[in-house]
Amino acid sequence: MAKTESLALVGSQTLMGREVRDLLSGSILGHELRLIAAESDEAGKITAQAGEPALVTPLAGENLEFVQTIFLAGAVDSVEKLRELAPRANLIDLTYAAEDMPDARLRAPMVERAYQVPRDAIHVIANAAAIAIALVLGRLHASHRIGRALAHVFEPASERGAQGLDELQQQTVGLLSFKGQPKAIFDAQLAFNMLSRYGEEAPAALEDAELRIERHLATLLAVSGGAPIPSLRLIQAPVFHGYSISLWVEFDENPGVSAIEQALEGEPIDLRAGDTEPPNVVGIAGQGGLAIGSIAPDRNNSQAAWLWIVADNLRLRAENAISVAQELL
Repeated sequence: MAKTESLALVGSQTLMGREVRDLLSGSILGHELRLIAAESDEAGKITAQAGEPALVTPLAGENLEFVQTIFLAGAVDSVEKLRELAPRANLIDLTYAAEDMPDARLRAPMVERAYQVPRDAIHVIANAAAIAIALVLGRLHASHRIGRALAHVFEPASERGAQGLDELQQQTVGLLSFKGQPKAIFDAQLAFNMLSRYGEEAPAALEDAELRIERHLATLLAVSGGAPIPSLRLIQAPVFHGYSISLWVEFDENPGVSAIEQALEGEPIDLRAGDTEPPNVVGIAGQGGLAIGSIAPDRNNSQAAWLWIVADNLRLRAENAISVAQELL
């Protein structure tokens, strides 16, 4: 069993930080979690963790002295600084800040098979859409060889953090009340709209997010059975939480809908087979794993089929991060 305060969460007030806290609150690990501020104005706040009052402490060496594993869920000045403050602690990165570092390793225990990771590696949790697609393609390819695949991924505003959520909400209210619209995050109208790219003044490009999903997906497929990487297009959707994915799969020999459903059955997939109501992001909010429905043959290609996948983007990544922590403790 992990000793008291063997876990720390840097960025406990972010959307991802709150998701990690929520998942841990029902286990003994939640009582052993030290909350650390990623931003200076968060330090000193009183919050709740595992049903008890908890203090958010500053990011300082004395607050990380006995920590074995750190979840990084909020922006810090540098990952190098964090590692200097806690050089012996395992680092689980949920911000992608460390993904280009030489000792970073992409992680998604929900998908991985035998995957040897150095003990001192930085564990970067993969993008949720990449995890979902890799899990589905891996299961299908193991039973029915896949020739080609294509994915349209509809991204929620929460992938841009609390600021993305706030901007979508303010845009929606502004449009309904005939007021101006903030555009600091998307630099475009997202409310009641869909975007194939952000405006030129947006702080981050949608194309960068698309490339990250492709990179992560390529890595996960390589360690989970070798299914071919799909052609992929990322679209910004006017939804607050949850990825929706329209996945097209062409098989060497199409096994039919029933066999596809059979190949996908089992945790962590909630399979909505037959005439069962397909999943949607409203229904999946706060739920673990992913849900699949609306599996149908392609009317214009006898070897292909369509699948509809949804997943809570924050919950799916938090689940994989906690699985990594359990491996390390």
